[in-house]
Amino acid sequence: MTEIRTPRLILRRWHDDDLVPLADIHADPQVMHWIGDGSPRDLEQTAEDIERWEEDWDEEGFGVFAVELLGSGELAGAVGLSVPEYLPEVLPAVEISWRLGHQFWGQGYASEAAHATLEFALQDRGLDRVISVDRLGNDASENIVRKLGMTPERETVHPVYGHALHIHAIDLTEFEA
Repeated sequence: MTEIRTPRLILRRWHDDDLVPLADIHADPQVMHWIGDGSPRDLEQTAEDIERWEEDWDEEGFGVFAVELLGSGELAGAVGLSVPEYLPEVLPAVEISWRLGHQFWGQGYASEAAHATLEFALQDRGLDRVISVDRLGNDASENIVRKLGMTPERETVHPVYGHALHIHAIDLTEFEA
């Protein structure tokens, strides 16, 4: 089983008892504002997300991690890797993304988990390049992207929802562990 430990977090595969805590995170309009169409997700949609992420692990050898607080064991959210099939113009590519419960914002958890995930992608999984796709105006995500050392690559529009997107990228030669 793939697991990464950081000073404050455990990044791991999904457990059955993660469904309800993640559904609570997905039900928060503040968390979901920048994701997809911006709508909260219910328990069934959350179960589908976890199932898809686990299938990615099995098929791709990477996926979205559950982010657990090392001290309390509390589920803080999700950070990981996926192929952005919704955006064919950037393919082939692997995208890093994150979503944490609102109560975990502003504490550096997303940056810590994203950095560990990026290191996993480039050094453990042998990917040459990773991108980030963020909606215009999502300053918190833009800040994480900068901390990861990713550089702006292009702007585009989401093909389904129509909002402006920023694409950032980093390759193995630019990454500093």
